[in-house]
Amino acid sequence: MSIEIKELRTRKELRHFIHLPAMIHSGEKNFLPPIYVDEWNFFDPQKNASFTGCDTIMVLAWKSGKPVGRIMGIIHNTYNQLHSERNARFGYFDCYNDQEISDALIGFIEDWAIGLGMDKIVGPYGFSDKDIQGLLVEGFEHMPIIDSACNPPYIVDLLLKQGYSKEVDCMIYRFPLTDELPQLYYRILQRTNHKNEYQVLEFTSKKQLKPYIVPVLNLVNETYDELYGFVPMGDKEIQGFADRYMPILDPRFVKIVVKEGQVIAFIVGIPNFTKGIQQSRGYLFPVGIFQLLWAERHTNQLDLMLGAVKREFQGLGLEVAMGLSIVESARKAGMEFIEVHLILETNRRMQAEMERLSLPVHKRFRVFQKSLNNI
Repeated sequence: MSIEIKELRTRKELRHFIHLPAMIHSGEKNFLPPIYVDEWNFFDPQKNASFTGCDTIMVLAWKSGKPVGRIMGIIHNTYNQLHSERNARFGYFDCYNDQEISDALIGFIEDWAIGLGMDKIVGPYGFSDKDIQGLLVEGFEHMPIIDSACNPPYIVDLLLKQGYSKEVDCMIYRFPLTDELPQLYYRILQRTNHKNEYQVLEFTSKKQLKPYIVPVLNLVNETYDELYGFVPMGDKEIQGFADRYMPILDPRFVKIVVKEGQVIAFIVGIPNFTKGIQQSRGYLFPVGIFQLLWAERHTNQLDLMLGAVKREFQGLGLEVAMGLSIVESARKAGMEFIEVHLILETNRRMQAEMERLSLPVHKRFRVFQKSLNNI
């Protein structure tokens, strides 16, 4: 039977788009469903400010009257203008293990991008680096974590057969909390504390933490501008990001450094609740929220999600001060591992720290690219 590609037009079709991966990967041990209430908000242009300034298209592949694949095309006009590029992106790509389906989906997005004057396509990638990026290419045996790809190997093979090659890699590292930290870190901490200019804030409640969330995200805008794929967040996006993640933050694992009342550095970790999401199948109600909370309280792993240091304060030991503080908090909470989330291979400063700790790559994710000029 031939494959038919249809652009989403109805809420029912959007429901197919959102829930299709769970159908495709039913029974796979390491499939992590999304939290569906977040998915409905994310794919709604009325609720997700990231759609502003972008051309987008979302399609389903149909075979014998059933959805068998999905993909989203994004042209981020703001990013292209900032970087003098004419790149399209594809994201949220998934299908059954069938080259014909994959070819139809990717080919459709390539033709769409060419029609809008683009000369290159990259992906999987969302609106920015804060969305799920890349395909898992190493570490398939390991437990997935929130906001990272959990695709099976065949998805990579399907893409490679369509002429795609590496654009950039990002890695996850895993640190056993039984390991001793280098003594150099403690010497750096002594020097930083001796200056007595900085204060590492720790929190015991979300009420204490809440006033700092927007300053933290403003610092992300200021310090992430040179990272691959990053697009500065507007006020609505900052508020949306805060609203999305505030409910799952544990104040014990947020460390913020201030100087004279100004936020100059931060690090955010969250207890891993992968098992809770899997048990709830992505639904918070009626009992899913309790399964997530149970998993959060019984996990042995802390996932480091985000961190930054204001440029003029980098290299002064603030990263070490926050790192030692969050390691201490994790050990007190009974954690056994810390998983460090998605470090770009081009981020040499962070890569050097992973090498200093002698940590091997735990998982590797790859963003792919293809020239559209010869199609």
